[in-house]
Amino acid sequence: MARLKLGLLGFLICGLACADVTPVTVKQAVERMKKSSEIIVVDIRTPGEFSKGHIKMAINVNMNDKGFAKKLAKLDREKTYLMHCRSGGRSTASLPVWNRLGFKNVLHLSGGTLGWVKAGQPLVVSKKK
Repeated sequence: MARLKLGLLGFLICGLACADVTPVTVKQAVERMKKSSEIIVVDIRTPGEFSKGHIKMAINVNMNDKGFAKKLAKLDREKTYLMHCRSGGRSTASLPVWNRLGFKNVLHLSGGTLGWVKAGQPLVVSKKK
């Protein structure tokens, strides 16, 4: 009974502040992006990695930047985000930040950019200004 109460308490607390994170494959991500132009792609790699190739229309929020959480906090928590890094390590490590900030719908591209390319999906290269 005590476990049930603690589990329910955790659920209630998390329900108020935790992100709804859904792991997705490349195929699932592509399908969702085709169905909704509202999905915002957030690439959490470094600017150098991002400039060498990223998913079309992605925004870059560098997880290694000490202001990472502050930059994420500026995003609308009600929107849907497809979040990824290079291979899934940093994006997985960033999940507590998304949770703490209370994002409602985060799609986690577990295989990252490497999985995206391996699945035959294109990357775009930013033009130098």
